Formats: sequence, C-alpha cells, structure tokens
Amino acid sequence: MALVRDIIIVGGGTAGWIAAAYLAKRLNSASPDGVRVTVIEAPDIPPIGVGEGSFPSLRKTLEAIDIDEAELIRECSATFKQGIRFNDWLIAPSATAQHHYFHPFQLSDDHDGLDLLPYWLLGAAGEVAWASANTVQQVAADACLAPKLAQHPPYRGPLAYAYHFDAALLGRLLRRRAVELGVTHVVDTVTSVQLGEDGAIAELACRDSGTHRAGLYVDCTGFRAQLIGQALDVPFRSRRAELFTNRAVAIQLPYQSTQSPVPSQTFATAQRAGWIWDIGLHERRGTGYVYSTDHCSDDDAERTLRDYLGPDAEQSNARRLDFETGYRTAQWHKNCVAIGLSAGFIEPLEATGIGFAEIAVMNLVNLFPWNGQIEVSARQFNEIMVRRYDHVVDFIKLHYCLSHRDDDPFWRDNRDSSTISDSLRERLERWRYRAPAFMDVDLNHDVFLAENWQYVLYGMNFRTDLTAQAGSYRFFEDARRTFADIRAQQANAVRRLPPHRALIQQLGATMPAVALT
Repeated sequence: MALVRDIIIVGGGTAGWIAAAYLAKRLNSASPDGVRVTVIEAPDIPPIGVGEGSFPSLRKTLEAIDIDEAELIRECSATFKQGIRFNDWLIAPSATAQHHYFHPFQLSDDHDGLDLLPYWLLGAAGEVAWASANTVQQVAADACLAPKLAQHPPYRGPLAYAYHFDAALLGRLLRRRAVELGVTHVVDTVTSVQLGEDGAIAELACRDSGTHRAGLYVDCTGFRAQLIGQALDVPFRSRRAELFTNRAVAIQLPYQSTQSPVPSQTFATAQRAGWIWDIGLHERRGTGYVYSTDHCSDDDAERTLRDYLGPDAEQSNARRLDFETGYRTAQWHKNCVAIGLSAGFIEPLEATGIGFAEIAVMNLVNLFPWNGQIEVSARQFNEIMVRRYDHVVDFIKLHYCLSHRDDDPFWRDNRDSSTISDSLRERLERWRYRAPAFMDVDLNHDVFLAENWQYVLYGMNFRTDLTAQAGSYRFFEDARRTFADIRAQQANAVRRLPPHRALIQQLGATMPAVALT
C-alpha cells in the first residue's frame, strides 16, 4: 500500500475551498512533512453561487482555518442568521388566517435539569409557541436584532447563530486562506480522467498544464460529478419520490434604503408548488423560489417569485438552477472522495448543503489513509455519510408531510403515505405519545438533534398526547416560574442586543480593506 501524501481537489467553489483549507490546516500542508493539497479549478465554469445560507457548524469550521469573523462580515457581505421563519407552511394564507413558526438555532438550556417540553405540551406556558416559550431567540430575530454584542469574542455569543453570505465572495475568501495555508492553486480544465487497471484514478489530464497525479482525489465539481459520477460511474440514488422540488429560480434585489433593517433570520414562505427563500445581506436580499416541475411551470414559478417581491423586481434578472434530491451510493470510491454537490444534495431547505461539505471533509481528515488503507477508511466514510443523508431526507420531509394545506396537489401529494419513508412514519408514531428525545437521534449519523425535530414538529401543530402520564409531572410550578424567567430574559435581550445592521456595520468597520484576487 502506497503512502498517501498528495491530494488533488478538482473544482473550487465553497465546497472545494472549504475542503482545501481544512485539509491543508489539519494535514499540515505548509510543512515539508505534511500532505500536499492542490486545487485544479476550471476558469470557465462559474460556481453555482445561489445558496447563501449556512448552519451553525460553519462557525467552528471558519475558526478552525483561522478566518476572522469580522473579515467574513466585511469581505463576504455576511450577516448573522439566528434561524428560519416558516410562513404559510401549515395552512394556505387567507384574509382571515395566516400561520408561521420559527426554527431557532438556540438549543434548550438545562434549566436545572427540568425538561420544559412536557410542561409546555400540558399547557403550563399558556397559548404560546414552543420556540417562543423555550428560547430568547425568536423575539431577537423578529426584532431584527443581532445574536451578540460587538464585544463578544469572534464566533461566540449568547445566542447560537450561523451566517448569510454572498457565496461567490465566500469562495474567494476561502481560496485566499487556503493558498496561505499551503494549497497549490492550478487554474486549468480537467479534460480527461484516466483509470488504472484496478479501477482507481491514475491521473488527470488538463488542457494547459498536462497531467496531474495524486494518492487521493477529491471531487468538488458540483452536479457534474466529473470524477465520482462521469469517470467512476458511482450510481446516484434519487430521493425525489419523497422530496419533489427539483428546480429553483433566484433573484437578487437591493434594499429600498441603505438603512433598511437587515433580518437575522431566513424567511421560508410556502407557495402552491414549493417555497420561497428570502435572506438579507448588507445591501441586498437574496431570494429564490424552490419548486417542483411536476406541479408548476417555469414561467409560473418566475411569476410567483416576482409577485412575491413586488414591482421593484420586475427589471431584475432571474437565474434558474436544476437539481435532484439524492446522493451517491458511495461517496468514497477507490481513491476518490466526493464532497459537496458531487456527493449529493437535499434541496435548499434548512441550508444543509455547506453543512454536508463540512461533515465530509472532517470525516476525511479523521479517516485519512496515511498508510494507504483506503478501502478500510472508505467503508466507514460511506456508512456515515449515506446514513446522514437518509436521516436528513426524513427531517426535510417532516416540514412538508405535516402541512394541512389543500390548495394544490403539491401539498396533498406530500401527505400521501407512499411518499413518506418507513423510518419517518415510525418516528411520527412514537411521538404521538412522547416528545422527541435524545434516544431518537444518533450523533454519528444525525445532523439535526432532538430539539430541531421538536421545533419543526410543534411549529407545525403536531399533537403529542401526554394525558396518560400527566400525573407523573410534579413540577408545574417550577415550570411556570422558568417560563416566566424566559419571558424576562426575552425582554432583557430586546433591551441589550443591538440592531442587526448596526452590529454588522460595526464589525465590518474594524477590518482594514483587503483586496480579494
């Protein structure tokens, strides 16, 4: 077995440059004894650059590769994201009724060992949503406040958060940092992939720079999957029978005023054949309609998005993106590892795309085949990643299958039991008489924790009937006092937290101007 000391990453973009920077840092590329990392990035294939949201794990990843948070804010038009507000997912809006709920990033506090959820289910908090009863975050996000103060350390704050950002600018910042960490950047197009007798990748042929060889290849070529799909022919497992959306139309729109409040949450607003995302960056909104082409035409989808945005969007250009929910059945095959869209994609809801790239590269580092034992590492990597994709499919489907909307076949089809996996049906059956808890998640294979399931489940008015065990809950007065304490904390947070726009302007101003090339 040959020692692995060289990695070639094909493709840039967010996934490619996160992988490059993280591998370079953790595998010590700057040292002669480290693993050499090369990125081959085609000059004529632009990154997709539509997805502009993230998951809280990105804070740890960026901190690990020594990107300063203020630098991120300044150079990537980044803003803070405290969670997602879901509008109109339960029922179609009307003149007399609208519904929304919030999925915060803040997990439950310990509350001296008192689990508040059963008491909320039994009415101890009154008629208030679970996310509002349990955390400070919803009131902060609804008021367009930041999740932290300027004096809090980078990547730290009293409230959990992720980011919104300009994807193209983030890719450039990551590229610069990766090169600083010792990554070699080759601007060229891979024209062919040569396989050896054992079926592994032997070398890459490029248009201008000739051939390139490495012990391990990382496919970050996006949906093209040039290595893992085209060359190695690893099958793609579609999950579109459960998650129907397969196309998005996106529009970027400037704010009406440079002092307009900047939301610190993503808005996900349900439509007849999908949903619209709406996020705020420094000077513009990023929006897009994610829809099913089986339930909506492209023209109708674009018209729906423009109607949502109003007259200001009529002259704005729209971009379209095709995708299919699913993943490669093996994301590490022979000496090739797929990271990012080449490995799989579970639609844009809940912003799992970058999260999966982070998970993949961290697992690659932990399973790195220093002594050439590629097959052993690949088996464990694939088992972890495939189960994570499966579990996320169930979590995303949860948002759709609990809807009561009856205004379009899209929503009725999502409730059809034949489109709901056995594993999700089993979860829902369990939770009819007990709430989601730690035993329902597997930390090695789950992206979302029990609290995440709870926020969506009860945001969508799912009923967990605790009547049979109600007598076992003996701390109602303690629970009521704790709910009252949380309300007091909410009022204090509104007083103390700065407006979101004010904080990003302050943090951005602390950084010297740095040219991105």
